[in-house]
Amino acid sequence: MSARPAGARRTVRVALGCVVVAHGLVHLLGAVAAWSPASVPALAVPRATGVAWLAVAAVTVVAGVGLAAGRARWWRAGAVAAAGSVALVATAWPDAAAGLVPDAVLLAAVLHGWWCGHAASPRGRYRTAVAALTGSPADSPAHPSAPPPSTAPTTPRTTRERVTTPVTDADVDALPPLVARWLRRTDAVGPPRVGVVRTTVEGRLRGGPDEPWMPFTGEQTNTFDADPVRLFLLDATRGGLPVDVLHVLRDGRATMAAHVLGVVPVMRGAGPDLDRSEVVTVLDDLCLLAPAALVDAPVTWQDVDAHRVRATYRTRTQQVDAVLTFDDAGDLREVASDDRGRASADGRTSTPTHWSTPVDGVAVDACGRRVVTGRALWHGPGAPFTYAEMTFTVERTT
Repeated sequence: MSARPAGARRTVRVALGCVVVAHGLVHLLGAVAAWSPASVPALAVPRATGVAWLAVAAVTVVAGVGLAAGRARWWRAGAVAAAGSVALVATAWPDAAAGLVPDAVLLAAVLHGWWCGHAASPRGRYRTAVAALTGSPADSPAHPSAPPPSTAPTTPRTTRERVTTPVTDADVDALPPLVARWLRRTDAVGPPRVGVVRTTVEGRLRGGPDEPWMPFTGEQTNTFDADPVRLFLLDATRGGLPVDVLHVLRDGRATMAAHVLGVVPVMRGAGPDLDRSEVVTVLDDLCLLAPAALVDAPVTWQDVDAHRVRATYRTRTQQVDAVLTFDDAGDLREVASDDRGRASADGRTSTPTHWSTPVDGVAVDACGRRVVTGRALWHGPGAPFTYAEMTFTVERTT
């Protein structure tokens, strides 16, 4: 991911990396014991293995540094280090038997690193699906030639036609005045039309008003046509442990899965309620993060009052509504909908609930005005509560 890793994941990674480096340095005792037995009398090591102890020490330190630094392929050196260390322990048995404990830790970290890069892992599924959508190679060595069944489209999407025609004044004038004014404020007129949008997000979220906040970072990739795609990989922290959450909307079907440490499944979601909720989220993303795409999206409009307009988004499988609220200056300040369901704790059911995403910050950069900070609120029977606070960066639009 492009986003900065969440704190818990980084802390665990650095701590394990330090353990692996220390384990590698301990192997230097084996080399000393091989060439100068009197210096390490407690360790009986064959003299012929001295060079091997040095080599394994070097490889283990390299693996530990790579792990601490977050290198994606560190586990390759780690696998060599673990195999070499176990073999050396066998040559110095039982004096070096204690070395099997850090070797077990290293092996577990290697397997975890391998899995996180595999195409079947949440991160691997995200990378594979993005590659299939954009036509670019996946950034994982485990990327197969085709997407896994859980994310594979029913029609080929390995390439998507790049839209190079610029957005014109006539395109914007066809929209309601409030929306047209917002698009002009975002400098939508002139640049090429929007195809695929990549966004990174950072913030915190919680499941209820009395639950603790969970810091997170995430990356999502969207398209906004009549068959929209939303791929969202979220890296959160819960109970001090990192959790990967993957949302996939493709071909009208949505899934959600959460895995502690990227391995242990703790929540899954799917079904018609989630399908509809994800399309509402796509409409929200469209209005907040890629407003220029509104000129081509299958959206119809109805004026509500001087500051509000209703958007109806029709996809191949869904029809959802949202009300957009603008301030006196013409900036978008809120998107709200009654078509999104609040999921239960296990993610299996949802309850239709009024939902809104107020905009807290709009910034001006080289690409025009952009929504950079916002919140997400549930409006239930009690007082509304904020369940997410987010900062956005639109990284790529094609």
